[in-house]
Amino acid sequence: MVTTRASLHTLGCRLNQAETSILGDGLRRKGFELVEFGQPTDVLVLNTCAVTEDAERTARYLIRKTLKHSPHAFIAVTGCYAQTGIEQLKQQAGIDLIVGHQFKLDLPAYLPAIHELKKRLVPDIHHTKTMARGDFDLPHFAEPDSTRALLKIQDGCSAMCSFCIIPFARGHERSRMFDDILREANSLVAQGYREIVLTGVNIGQYAHGDKDFYALLRRLDQIAGLERLRISSIEPTTVSDELIDLLATSKKLCPYLHIPLQSGDDQILQAMNRRYTIKAYTKLIETALTKIPNLGLGTDLLVGFPGETDTAFRNTVAVATDLPFSYLHVFPYSSRPGTAALRIKQLVPSASVKKRTDLLLDLDRAKRLTFHNKQIGKTISVLFETGTRDSYRFGTTPNFTRVAVTETGDLQNQILPVTITAAADRFTFGHLTASQHTHSAMAVL
Repeated sequence: MVTTRASLHTLGCRLNQAETSILGDGLRRKGFELVEFGQPTDVLVLNTCAVTEDAERTARYLIRKTLKHSPHAFIAVTGCYAQTGIEQLKQQAGIDLIVGHQFKLDLPAYLPAIHELKKRLVPDIHHTKTMARGDFDLPHFAEPDSTRALLKIQDGCSAMCSFCIIPFARGHERSRMFDDILREANSLVAQGYREIVLTGVNIGQYAHGDKDFYALLRRLDQIAGLERLRISSIEPTTVSDELIDLLATSKKLCPYLHIPLQSGDDQILQAMNRRYTIKAYTKLIETALTKIPNLGLGTDLLVGFPGETDTAFRNTVAVATDLPFSYLHVFPYSSRPGTAALRIKQLVPSASVKKRTDLLLDLDRAKRLTFHNKQIGKTISVLFETGTRDSYRFGTTPNFTRVAVTETGDLQNQILPVTITAAADRFTFGHLTASQHTHSAMAVL
């Protein structure tokens, strides 16, 4: 029997990854056989990002690359670029279907029947300029393809940072219905997933009825059988004292926070329309570290924002150096259509942006190595992933330390105690300290 193949690929954030999982389940239901991206395929679903020009350029390149090895593949594009760059995508050769965010999760229904799949001269388009408002539920649940399941709880953002296109791509903040989240969380646990990662655009703004983000965490923390619950990127203005206290006391919530800083200069933060000061951000981090000593702490830094002087950049370097981040995500500024930052005329020369980016990337490597060295000698629970790479099996600790071990045997989806013995900048090395059949997680020391 001949099967019809479909592949999916995600650019961008964890929320996109969570939505791609839902799309994959929809394709299976429609009768497609999912194949790895890059392999010959009959359908490609590309879930795009529009945060930077580079992300958009990558999307166009991947379409061309797919059509080289699968010239008759039906190409469906969705995601943020499909929302904000539709006019560009209309001109791209080889695209057959463009689906904006309003209709994203219905994409499998817009595909032709398997026996009618063929290239189109003009793409079919499902797109609206504005997003729906109000709370939402999901048509069906995903089947995650990793050991850490992504759970979408929120979409959209109303913050209107002056550099960010996401409010134009995803619309205003809206939250998933409380009971719908709980149903999927329980379903994931029943399927055997040990860790759930909460995703959204601005997850700290979650609100459904009288339930806020803290109430949601408290309820998820009570789910029987769930062993780990992780918060993805969260805005500093939404991290409350009670949230930090819950992170410090919960046996399921991972001691990990990714809190975007963007700049270490108050004037630049103001120009970015970021609603905090360096003093407030620093106090938040110090409070979290006092209550959660082994906290894994990541951040985002935006380099070369218009008007970023040498002094402003030095301030960013100073803050990023002084605070004990375990890693830095560094992004060069990319002008985005419709954003307020376009009105700022003091552009930073590209050579300076590159030099500053390289400096912060060096600091990122140093930060990762410092954090990993602090883990040496500790015995920590590790959730192991699928397969091997370079003869190593990899897993992740609660504080988001990546660990490599050389033990043989199938460790997939097991939580096992590992003693950390050495460190590199991208991951640590360790060895199992108990039988591979041990399934209970040890507390992080």
